[in-house]
Amino acid sequence: MIDQLLDFSPNFGLDTLLLLPVLVALEAVLSADNAIALAALTQGLHDPTLQRRALNIGLVLAYVLRMSLILTATWVINYWQVELAGALYLLWLVFQYFTSSSDDEDGHSHHGPRFNSLWQAIPMIAITDLAFSLDSVTTAIAVSKVLWIILLGATIGIVTLRFMAGLFIRWLEEFTHLEDAGYITVALVGLRLLIRVVNEEFVPPEWLMVTAIALIFLWGFSKRKNSEESENAAQSAIAQTVDSPEIETVTSGTATTEEPVETTK
Repeated sequence: MIDQLLDFSPNFGLDTLLLLPVLVALEAVLSADNAIALAALTQGLHDPTLQRRALNIGLVLAYVLRMSLILTATWVINYWQVELAGALYLLWLVFQYFTSSSDDEDGHSHHGPRFNSLWQAIPMIAITDLAFSLDSVTTAIAVSKVLWIILLGATIGIVTLRFMAGLFIRWLEEFTHLEDAGYITVALVGLRLLIRVVNEEFVPPEWLMVTAIALIFLWGFSKRKNSEESENAAQSAIAQTVDSPEIETVTSGTATTEEPVETTK
């Protein structure tokens, strides 16, 4: 950690600045699976307002943890127990998702953790991002040794992550396989961390991970939910009934009668 702080110098050489878009692109690619995992976690809160609030506060806390991880990266990577804990946590999320019931008492369809309050969701969001960061921060350090570049890339990455997670919250309501696809990618990241703990030589290359995640996401976006089409059809039918010139609905108290409309010749 001390060595990295000593290396914190404003090196604005052209070669250093060229690394910035590379790190930003890398953060965006590596944040896709992270974003859908966080979006899926917020589904444990039924209220969309609470979901957005949990993301905002949770990612502020996640940002603090991610910066701390970068500053202590040279110390953290010496302890395989940290990566093992991150791998087991991600795999636990996947196990809970695929083994839990999809409907709760209120009929709200959701796999995985359910939260009774905002403050139960926020720590889960922050810890999940930290577990993903164990993989992305290691990759960033391999690309550049300049601390301020890594910190700036991570800052842009966390902002990108917030917008991507917001999009995924909406898309989870539209696509049938997207949530399953997201948790499969979470499993891949967890397995990658676990393999690194066992033997780093067996870790699959980054391009292979990105390709696999892209293919899984293509499958996730391959089918829209039928419920949306049914709801639109029902609303259209109601609108046609209300707008019909042949029937006039007269409501009095709790009783509703239908009277034909007289036409004047």
